[in-house]
Amino acid sequence: MARVLITEKLAERGLDLLRDAGHDVDVQLGLTPAEIEVAIADAHALIIRSATQVTAEILAAAPALQVVGRAGVGLDNVDTDAATASGVIVANAPTSNSVSAAEHTMAMLLAVARNVPQAHAALVDGRWERSAWGGTELLDKTLGIIGLGNIGGLVAARAKAFGMRLIGHDPFVSDERASELGVELVELDELIADSDFLTLHIARTPETTNLINAASLAKAKPTLRIINVARGGIVNEADLAAAIQAGTVAGAAIDVFDSEPKTDSPLFGLPQVVVTPHLGASTAEAQDRAGITIAEQVRLALDGDFVPFAVNVAARGVPEFVRPFLPLAEQLGAQFARLVGGKPTAIDVVFAGEIGGMDCRMAELAVVKGLIGALTDSSVSYVNAESLAEELGVKIEVRNTTKTPSGLVNGIKVSGDGHSIAGTIDVVSGERRVISIDDITIDLPSSEHLLLVLNDDTPGMIGQVGTIFGTAGINIDDMHLGKSPASPHALMAIGTAVPVPEVVLAKIGELQSVISAKEIGVTS
Repeated sequence: MARVLITEKLAERGLDLLRDAGHDVDVQLGLTPAEIEVAIADAHALIIRSATQVTAEILAAAPALQVVGRAGVGLDNVDTDAATASGVIVANAPTSNSVSAAEHTMAMLLAVARNVPQAHAALVDGRWERSAWGGTELLDKTLGIIGLGNIGGLVAARAKAFGMRLIGHDPFVSDERASELGVELVELDELIADSDFLTLHIARTPETTNLINAASLAKAKPTLRIINVARGGIVNEADLAAAIQAGTVAGAAIDVFDSEPKTDSPLFGLPQVVVTPHLGASTAEAQDRAGITIAEQVRLALDGDFVPFAVNVAARGVPEFVRPFLPLAEQLGAQFARLVGGKPTAIDVVFAGEIGGMDCRMAELAVVKGLIGALTDSSVSYVNAESLAEELGVKIEVRNTTKTPSGLVNGIKVSGDGHSIAGTIDVVSGERRVISIDDITIDLPSSEHLLLVLNDDTPGMIGQVGTIFGTAGINIDDMHLGKSPASPHALMAIGTAVPVPEVVLAKIGELQSVISAKEIGVTS
């Protein structure tokens, strides 16, 4: 059971998901930074929204911390570099508010095009100002979209329904993807110069801070209206206000600001500007979705499993075909360490068959995670596994091949220091199987524990070993026999549901023909 500290309001369904997993859910709202440092001291996980600042100091106060979960998209309030250095996974909920943010973008787009808030304010103030607040249609206007990820793509689909011409800028999006969205990719300067409306859907980074500034606004048409429901600071508020006042930009609809909460900005006094207080994700559906999604990510992290939305490991690009191999890869890494009986000087990892033709970076990390986890009591994650291996002096070589060496049909082989272990996944059942140990072919489905008995290939060995198990009251789930092609030795691989006691291992080891008997750990 892990302790999960939650410092901001989370959907009750998310809390229940963590409780059902057996974790201690500790909700403490409204803590000061100093109070968080005290509360987080023995926490294994921290879940926040946008208000809690996760600094290097807070991370240093949490030696047991394994994961920080942000129930939302932006991570401006998390020191991700410090978390990575501490081996702490940082995860968010990147798709939880996509629909809400896209819909709010369209609301802001229509509001600034038709001056809806200004006309409303005048009328409720007792002024009928029909001629003052005429607007412009969206039909046939050019919408420039900076950032064509989840939200940008949803905005493109909605704007297309209004008959808008769509142009976009995103160096990470292919021409094919843009074509699917009905968006023409152009350079940033061309986009700004050609757009009647411009909407931003990118993260705030050092490269994107002040992206829309006086110099870029000088390229715009005087009819340009800018919408920002992404992140504050991407648009320079003072420069935008000056451009609107000078008439070189027609207006803006802004939901996010360079510092928040904010009640004073040069944009607030301008009648051509519509503003909202960071409402892009403020729907009941998005808040629930974010809470549930981040609870799922935190549960996976605490279980030591693959975390799809981890931001400080390259998790999101894992091919679907590779994902089922991640638990197998981690299992083989751990079993290899136990097979060697300590720290190997180097390991060679081979991904063979169909998986060998794919991006196996995360599967490589899974092998290292399992290996290092079996060698140390430290908390090992996808984030710090590689650095811990480097500290221990374990060299890692990885090879991908679509061929099938050593009988490895489609799977993973780990070798080094005179030992090897290989495994695959059954294509029908999805079951993990160990298919060779020290180049002796076996075929053993997952069992709770795996015992290896290396012996001279003499008659009666199965009966002798079986008798010792029976006397000890241990049931054998699975057994497979293999023979080394290069020596007179045979291998008994025995799967059991319970750990094999040392006294039983010792009795097996005393048998005349037995060379070694060792348990190499959990295989399921």
